[in-house]
Amino acid sequence: MNPIYERAATGVTVRPALPGDAEAVRDIRNHAIEHSTALWTDRTLSAAEGADWLAAHLERGSAFVAEADGEVVGFAAYGPWREKEGYRHTVENSVYVREGRHGRGIGSALLAAVIDAARGAGHHVMVAGIEAGNAASIRLHERHGFEHAGTVREVGIKFGRWLDLTIMRLPLT
Repeated sequence: MNPIYERAATGVTVRPALPGDAEAVRDIRNHAIEHSTALWTDRTLSAAEGADWLAAHLERGSAFVAEADGEVVGFAAYGPWREKEGYRHTVENSVYVREGRHGRGIGSALLAAVIDAARGAGHHVMVAGIEAGNAASIRLHERHGFEHAGTVREVGIKFGRWLDLTIMRLPLT
């Protein structure tokens, strides 16, 4: 692992997201959609879709942004893992850092914020679904106490290749 991923964030403030952050969050999401296997879709979000996505998270208090030098440089959120009521105490996290800002501890600060918020909301387990080749994200989650729950082979496709999904879990209670 590249040692830059072990650094603590400096000059970065993590705060609850606000409606005015929707466009910056959408830009970061859309970049991930277009250039990575972090989001398994090829369709970018419109401004309205991005605002709706963020609004759903704002309603439950589960979205955070990281700011540096007056710019939103990352975001994190958690939401329901599955829709059925039997899963109501389990949430899934998402953490994204703006291109060019990786390796500065921003993702770690954001992940810590969503873990704390989910614990405070009384959730039982947090799950992370990570493309199996994303070693940086897997290491980030390991550093925060997530354990490997398994890898499901070839369950997604993007950029013309099959993708494996690593599932990680963190007990919150």
